[in-house]
Amino acid sequence: MADEEKDTKPKEPGENKPRNEANIFVWLIVIIGIVYIYQWIFASYGEVSAPLTYKQLYQTLETNDKTKRIISAKKIADRITGQFNDGKRFATNIMDNDTDIMKLLREKVQDFDIEPPQTFWANVFYSLGPMLLFILFLWFFVYRGMSVGGGKMLSFGKARTKLATKDQMTVTFDSVAGIEEAKEELKEVVEFLKSPKKFQKLGGKMPKGVLLMGPPGTGKTLLAKAVAGEAGVPFLSISGSDFVEMFVGVGASRVRDLFEQAKKTVKVSQKGSIIFIDEIDAVGRQRFSGIGGGHDEREQTLNALLAEMDGFDTVSGIILVAATNRPDVLDPALLRPGRFDRQIVVDRPDVVGREAILKVHAKNVKLQKDIDLKKIAMQTAGFSGADLANLINEAALLGARRDKEEVGMSELQEAMERVMAGPERRSRKINDEEKKIIAYHESGHAIMSYLIVGADPLHKVTIVSRGMALGYTIHLPKGDQYLHRKSQFIGKIAGMLGGRVSEEVAFNEISTGAQDDIRRATELARDMVTQYGMSERLGHLTFGHRHNQVFLGRDITEERNYSEDTAKVIDEEVKSIIDECYKIAKEKLVENKSKLDLLAAKLIEKETMDESEVRELLGFAKEPDPKEPVV
Repeated sequence: MADEEKDTKPKEPGENKPRNEANIFVWLIVIIGIVYIYQWIFASYGEVSAPLTYKQLYQTLETNDKTKRIISAKKIADRITGQFNDGKRFATNIMDNDTDIMKLLREKVQDFDIEPPQTFWANVFYSLGPMLLFILFLWFFVYRGMSVGGGKMLSFGKARTKLATKDQMTVTFDSVAGIEEAKEELKEVVEFLKSPKKFQKLGGKMPKGVLLMGPPGTGKTLLAKAVAGEAGVPFLSISGSDFVEMFVGVGASRVRDLFEQAKKTVKVSQKGSIIFIDEIDAVGRQRFSGIGGGHDEREQTLNALLAEMDGFDTVSGIILVAATNRPDVLDPALLRPGRFDRQIVVDRPDVVGREAILKVHAKNVKLQKDIDLKKIAMQTAGFSGADLANLINEAALLGARRDKEEVGMSELQEAMERVMAGPERRSRKINDEEKKIIAYHESGHAIMSYLIVGADPLHKVTIVSRGMALGYTIHLPKGDQYLHRKSQFIGKIAGMLGGRVSEEVAFNEISTGAQDDIRRATELARDMVTQYGMSERLGHLTFGHRHNQVFLGRDITEERNYSEDTAKVIDEEVKSIIDECYKIAKEKLVENKSKLDLLAAKLIEKETMDESEVRELLGFAKEPDPKEPVV
């Protein structure tokens, strides 16, 4: 938008004059270069096609009155050039004051002439020409290219910030939903930027830095933009990776330039300014001085950032907001009070937050009036704000592909499954035997949700391939849950093993289809023993110290702080839990073998069934209350 306005703006007379002069200068260099190359190469060397030695020239001239081989010649300084009768040209160097050769030329060559040698300036031109052209090239194309038009070479140490002014900041707190606690924490920052004297008159100081940390996609960057939009101050954004370069000292220079730019925006706007550094863990990683040394460039950049944060005055209204999903790797000096005074966790939203996020993203989407977004919110436990935005967008795209005027509940359900498991793969060819195995496997998972306490309620079961899965059963929790009982874990593991058990019950044989179920069940059982203290033999202890990535849920290394004997007991306890859960699942499915066969047959026929269809087919009560299993 800004570029279009700049192009359509009327230009003052003479505004293009510097550019025209530059173009003339360029063409002048090009013309001089072409003339020089022609004179130096073609005029001097290109004319010689038949080299002739002094002796050969002398012999040829002696008989030239009869042979007429040389038809023309001329002398320039100590060089003879000429042309043979066959059109070829020759050149020969002679001695100064060579009277014999001069006599032969005058007598034997009909067309002979003497030209004066090159002048002093001509010699200077030909000898210094290449150097002059090279200097002009460096000056115009390199120096001027660096210094004119925001050149990048001289601005190598400048911060690559993106400045958004008040008019460009359209994001406000109304655009952010599902993270109400984080918004409340940041409202005080907004009030300070709007009226800093309100806090300063009582001697209060605003936090110099605010660190937003949480899983990917939870709205950390959006929240920082909303702060700037609400406060109406300039917003300078940069990524942490923009500070790190191959050359030592460049990152530190960019940090200093970043804060200088912020101070200038404060002077221009007469208000505060927000600096936002995304993925600050790229530059704020903890310094290292052990084996192998550290990373000099990153550490110098971090030192510059520490100095600037501790040095700039909060009275000027500059507030640094940073975002990361790896707070565990940040340097302690960066996290101390006086730098990042406030550390705000932006976590995944609960059911109320998910409903609010869905409403925000659904504002520009034509939804049917009977759409219940609360139901979708209850079905999307664990979704981040980015996942929910993607869900709404996928539903809109799906409705457009189906040529619908409005997005319905079926599109939202399909979009939710696409986000969770990937697109359907109806083109995958599965033979009847494998289709039957998949039907029994998924039927086992579905039935276990009615028979086991602790298993999540059934939502949908299908044998249509989606993503990497040949079939899948969706269980949706009743609500957000932050504490889990041991009996719930037992029920979850039994439900995970329901697919493998159903194959054994139906075919007296097992397949590889339960690979992912067994992996997840084993991990949960091991966590029960080593992390949650749910083993009677080992007691209320934690075994092993995991160095995992905070908010990313991935274990990098695990410190083993127990003996081999304890490791053996851990393995035995994990196997005991899995075996007991397998036994529970087998007992339940053997008792309900007829229902298992009925559901598997119906799945082969219909391929997909929702919870109400399964419950009606099998005759289960809507609110089952089975006996709680005990290990």
